[in-house]
This record gives sequence, C-alpha cells and structure tokens, in this order.
Amino acid sequence: MIDTSVIVAAIRSANGASRVLVSMVLQNELRPLVSVPLVLEYESVATRPEHLSRSELDSKAVVKIVKSFCTNGEQIHIGHRLRPQLADPNDEFVLEAAVHGHADAIITMNIGDFLVAGRRFGIETLTPGEALKRIREP
Repeated sequence: MIDTSVIVAAIRSANGASRVLVSMVLQNELRPLVSVPLVLEYESVATRPEHLSRSELDSKAVVKIVKSFCTNGEQIHIGHRLRPQLADPNDEFVLEAAVHGHADAIITMNIGDFLVAGRRFGIETLTPGEALKRIREP
C-alpha cells in the first residue's frame, strides 16, 4: 500500500526510494493497492502548485502517473468504512484500502501517522527505503 506522501516525494525529487517505487509501478514491476477515494486523493494532493513548483513535472504528467496506478494497481472495494482511526482524516483512505486489500505494509514518509492503527489491523508501516530494501532482498 503506497501512501500519498510517497507519490509526492517521488514527483518532487528525481532521486530516492520513493521515485524508484513509483517508477516500478509505472513499469508494471510493482502492483499497488488502489481505491477510488485513494486515487482521487493522490491526484488532488500531487497536483498542488507547491508540489508542482518543486517538480520537473507538470500537472498532466502527474495525472498520467496517477492513472498508471489505476492501470497497474489492484482495485480494492471499500466494503465499509473504518473511521475514525487516524488523526488526519485524509489518511483514512490509505488505511481503509490497506485493510480491505489485506496489505502487508503501508509505505509512507509519515511513519507516525500510521504506526498504531496499522498495528491494530496487523499491517506494518515502512518507509520507502525499508520497503525497497525488502523488495530487492532475495
């Protein structure tokens, strides 16, 4: 499960584990869990002017990235809401998709936001670097 913060980090920097993970999704090497509310959140946050101004990408390119998550991801149906579980209501989209999609982990730049709730549902919380290391381990 990939949090919005990872996509934002990937569009703001050409380097780092977030960019590698998003590139893996674009190349269909990694299949993220996605839901309609989560995809709308990705697009809304990633196309904010403050992120685009720090990026080499324009809004069309970012929307194309988000669409690739739809194409290459596994669509999760949110059967029922779990709210409230987290301090930030916008993070609930990620947690709900992770729980309903039976995710092993939530990959995020904001570990503290998901750590307790993730554990409650048996889902690990990993940084992009930790996740990439696990993916690459034989």
